[in-house]
Amino acid sequence: MKYPPRHHQEANLDNIIRTIEAFPLATVISAEGSKIYTTHIPLIYENTGTGLGKLVGHLDKFNPHCHFLKDELECTVVFHGPQTYISPSIYSTRQLPTWNYIKVHLKGKVTRIHDAETVKNSLVNMTSALEGEQQAYVLDKDDSRMDALIDYIIGFEIEITSWEGKFKLSQDKNKKDRDLAKQVLLNSE
Repeated sequence: MKYPPRHHQEANLDNIIRTIEAFPLATVISAEGSKIYTTHIPLIYENTGTGLGKLVGHLDKFNPHCHFLKDELECTVVFHGPQTYISPSIYSTRQLPTWNYIKVHLKGKVTRIHDAETVKNSLVNMTSALEGEQQAYVLDKDDSRMDALIDYIIGFEIEITSWEGKFKLSQDKNKKDRDLAKQVLLNSE
């Protein structure tokens, strides 16, 4: 039997991108030899017009993970969508307990951003994306606080080379039970 089951695999790249945009806090995993580094940071998706697009992020220069986010290094990125325990009590039919979730796994090649102005622009773009349509706050790239901190920020891009969506959403249940499980998942956010 293939794992994960085909019905838990998401085949639509647009759904992957929507998940990344809705849940931008990612787990970035890099390894070199037996050393593995894992960091949780927001990443913003950018459509590059070619390939699968890229992710843009930033780290504090004192984060030891910076050593593993160097040019051409490959890394794995996991985005965590909604997830929740599904009690058999919610189903209309007899079932066992389970866990429903949405996860996106990406692999990509890292490129460091060395130019301070490009890092500033990426911080402005990230803030704008995270603020959403209402834009309650607008980050000014010429803010003097940015100049004071920019030397402590490492910017990087990850060119996405492959992706996998794992959307375990009670697909093996009847429609009524899928809808009931969907409501539990939506209410867990």
